[in-house]
Amino acid sequence: MTCYAIGLLHDVRMGADIVTYLEGIDATLAPFGGRFLIHGGPCEVLEGSGGSDLIVIAFPDRAAARSWYGSPAYQALLPLRRCNARGEVFLIDGVEEGHQATDILRAGQKAAPPQRCAEAGAGRR
Repeated sequence: MTCYAIGLLHDVRMGADIVTYLEGIDATLAPFGGRFLIHGGPCEVLEGSGGSDLIVIAFPDRAAARSWYGSPAYQALLPLRRCNARGEVFLIDGVEEGHQATDILRAGQKAAPPQRCAEAGAGRR
């Protein structure tokens, strides 16, 4: 199943280190089948504050994504980004073709206790 490396980066300081990072990252992805799907760019914020750079890299599976992140080639570049941006980076698996939102209810996902928020109730009138 496709696995995605997601980065939500804030306060990226463009400079020589980030340029070196950007010039080197593609070569670190290739051996693991990684490819950029989203790499920053303008976004239309519909909710929340925005102001971050979203990066999405697809890998054939989680093992490939973990291997890329832990590879010596990527680990050598990583300090260049960490010293010039802050943010969150995580791996998450995609869903199967035809997935519907209610599939998680049947998949044994731990359900949260029932709660209603004022905003959700307002939309049902």
